[in-house]
Amino acid sequence: MRVLPSGSTALLVELDDLDAVLGLYAALTAEPIEGVLDVVPAARTVLLVTDPAVTTLAAVVQAVRRTRPRPGRREGGELVELPVVYDGADLGDVAALLGVTAEEVVRRHTGTEWTVAFCGFAPGFGYLTPDGEAWDVPRRDSPRTRVPPGSVALAGEFSGVYPRESPGGWQLLGRTDVAVFDVDRDPAALLRPGVRVRFVDAGS
Repeated sequence: MRVLPSGSTALLVELDDLDAVLGLYAALTAEPIEGVLDVVPAARTVLLVTDPAVTTLAAVVQAVRRTRPRPGRREGGELVELPVVYDGADLGDVAALLGVTAEEVVRRHTGTEWTVAFCGFAPGFGYLTPDGEAWDVPRRDSPRTRVPPGSVALAGEFSGVYPRESPGGWQLLGRTDVAVFDVDRDPAALLRPGVRVRFVDAGS
């Protein structure tokens, strides 16, 4: 663990891998540190935003170093079900990469419970990790200039849902009509760190 200042009121905790991030994030959200306003996980870091009127960065550093990560980080989070039409342009390519049929890809994707590890890339875009068998699907060799909103995709160990039209190089499995980001909703992002996700085959 490496703890670095980030500006005058925040700390960036650098960790070895995503599992360490998720374990620390779970511990910090289960037992908040006094004076910490926000905890933001990423692939290998956790950002802690503090209130200087309540605490000091030095005190938070000490508290972080005393924190024991929680191994049961996937348990207890809100569960969201997303209906998906599995007609994505890359479904056949993903099946070929994995050496299975397209139907098996859908079965595996819907049979897996996913957890939002962190958010990034675009507002409302959650990086979902599987609880169980690992996925390893490379990004497309040539990214698309336009990916439709609601596209459900895979890349590396992650699954995700594009919240709006944007460029993207993930492998497209299908689409959902559920808005994963809506500025008129509170909270605006449906897929937040710790939220569990199940994809449901909605047919064609």
